[in-house]
Amino acid sequence: MTPYTRNNQNYLAEEFQRFETYLLQESRIALLKIQSWQFAMKTPEVGAHYQQEATDMVKKSLLSFVPNSFVLSEEGYYYKPMSN
Repeated sequence: MTPYTRNNQNYLAEEFQRFETYLLQESRIALLKIQSWQFAMKTPEVGAHYQQEATDMVKKSLLSFVPNSFVLSEEGYYYKPMSN
């Protein structure tokens, strides 16, 4: 008699697909933000106020500094033991 072993392949495949879709969407949004900022910087007709807003948008959303402790906390490092 063969022992029952739990097979998580379907669950892992679905999770991978979900994360991959999420990453693809976030990448598209980031690309659009960068393109918008580049357009604002190259177009002299665009006002200085819009250029400043576009620069702030890119810096706050894409180029923001995140401390290591925040990343560890978001990944649950402080709440559960992790095995390597």
